[in-house]
Order: sequence, then structure tokens, then C-alpha cells
Amino acid sequence: MTEKLTAKKCKPCEEGAQPLKGDALTDLAKQISNDWNIVDEHHLEKVYEFDDFKQALDFTNRVGAVAEEEGHHPDIYLTWGKVEIKVWTHKAGGLTENDFIFAAKADDAR
Repeated sequence: MTEKLTAKKCKPCEEGAQPLKGDALTDLAKQISNDWNIVDEHHLEKVYEFDDFKQALDFTNRVGAVAEEEGHHPDIYLTWGKVEIKVWTHKAGGLTENDFIFAAKADDAR
């Protein structure tokens, strides 16, 4: 049985690492919520909606703590009642398993 993404830890990525493409992305996408969008096989993005600014801010702080713990830092946009997250592995110039691990853990922080 495949280990759940939330049970995995992001691993340091070496300069020149290759991004995942095609079927590898499709397989990992099946392991996260379908609210995450794969954009141009380059990054993941998702918008979380909340009832007010405080709830959005609280979530931003929780997901920020996940990012620090994983050593994997997404772009986070916070506004009233909404948080948008974009994530990719900069050293790979695209998506790696780390991005899907982070996405799964961000959903758990909700």
C-alpha cells in the first residue's frame, strides 16, 4: 500500500532536479483533493474560502507553520475571507512530490 502523502516529509531538492510530468503528476493528483489545480504542469494552486478575515488569517498561520516544518514554502495570498496558495519546487522549475505532500498537509490544516 502506498504511504499517504500526509505521512510523508518533504525532502531537500538538489539543484537541477527534474520536475514531474504527465502520468506522474496525474497519479499524485489523485492523492490530493480535486480542489487543487495543476497549472501548466508547473505549479499547484488552490483557493480556500472563509467566513471572515480572522478565519482566513488563522488558516494562513497554520499553513505557514506547516510550510516551516516541511521546509517547503508556497506563495500565500491572504485577503478578506480567502487564502490562495501556489506551490512548486523552485530548484526543479516545476512540480515534485514535495508539492503534493505540502498540498495534502495544507488541506489538513484547514
